Amino acid sequence: MIDLHAHAEGTILPVRAQPGAKKNEIRGDQDGMLKVCVTQAPEKGKANKALIDVLCKTLRLRKSQVELIAGETASKKRFLVRGMTPEELRQRITEQLTP
Repeated sequence: MIDLHAHAEGTILPVRAQPGAKKNEIRGDQDGMLKVCVTQAPEKGKANKALIDVLCKTLRLRKSQVELIAGETASKKRFLVRGMTPEELRQRITEQLTP
């Protein structure tokens, strides 16, 4: 179960990033975090930008809704998803992870 937290502006989404993967995709739950793989290498913020792109495309979010708030250079990151409750975000994640 992904550990989503309510925030004054939306929801905090914990992400476990895997840069340099074969393809851009959301892999599922890993230790309470959403595992997201991106093909970009972790240099000069390119992987972080790719992570936001994958989250937006997969979870049907606008780029303005997603902000990296912690873990800029770490594999464990925290994103703020604005204007969405934890329940709404969990529903979108579940829709993507269910085949």
